[in-house]
Amino acid sequence: MSPIKWPAPAKLNLMLHITGRRDDGYHELQTVFQFIDFSDELEFALRDDDRIMRHSDDFDISQQEDIIIRAARLLRDRFVQTTGSTRSFGVDIRLNKNIPMGAGLGGGSSDAATTLLVLNHLWQMDFSLDELAEMGLSLGADVPVFVRGFAAFAEGVGEKLTPISPDEHWYLVVVPPVHVSTKDVFSNPELTRDCSAIKICDLLPDEWRNVCTPVVLKNYPLVSQAIDIISEYSKAQMSGTGASVFASFESESQANEVLQKIRQNPTTGSWTCFVARGLNRSPLHQILESQPGSK
Repeated sequence: MSPIKWPAPAKLNLMLHITGRRDDGYHELQTVFQFIDFSDELEFALRDDDRIMRHSDDFDISQQEDIIIRAARLLRDRFVQTTGSTRSFGVDIRLNKNIPMGAGLGGGSSDAATTLLVLNHLWQMDFSLDELAEMGLSLGADVPVFVRGFAAFAEGVGEKLTPISPDEHWYLVVVPPVHVSTKDVFSNPELTRDCSAIKICDLLPDEWRNVCTPVVLKNYPLVSQAIDIISEYSKAQMSGTGASVFASFESESQANEVLQKIRQNPTTGSWTCFVARGLNRSPLHQILESQPGSK
């Protein structure tokens, strides 16, 4: 029997406002998260020892910095601390990396969430979603939305989540070959940090904007170029702090038609670009709920 390929879906920030800055330096955000059907894939094979190993043919990062390894160790250590268990919790994790790194699509956070959720199931630990989301927050501000598994209006640093159901459009996503530093964007003095807080009932998609966009466009010409090119066909937006840029379409065929034009463009032809469907429910949760013994 072939091992299950567990998805770690990408996300888009359909809007992003900053309403203030906390004493600890973190920013108070309001954002809308929606998943898309474009994912990394992870396979898990339990071991008889306590070694936690990540394998990948196309993902070069040290084990110490690897958020997948950190998530697995965090889950193991929390269970041992909570229960005093002396069981072995070893696992080989194979990662097929599809989501570009540093693109504002949440790939690393999603990988961490998939690791927490799947190993909680395979190791039969029975942590609740609340407990897993709390663990996830210690790994990164975006991890809880992937743990929860629903499209959400997020507040705080991104951890206060309210389920919402935005239209599940088709999206063209273009990722220029540049890494945008989130730290640099959020520390930029020109960043707007005083947006008026909005309520869920006042969310109007036509008025959604990303306050990080002006700062990124000023400092990253390739992202600015991507916005200009996509804007010829539809309203272009940036996800998170970039570098990914996206536009929505009513149908897959419309999105693919523009995708072909982007690929034929001498400037953007070699860039990472794809079409994906918006999802208000994570495909990972749908698979988990179908597993024997799932709650």
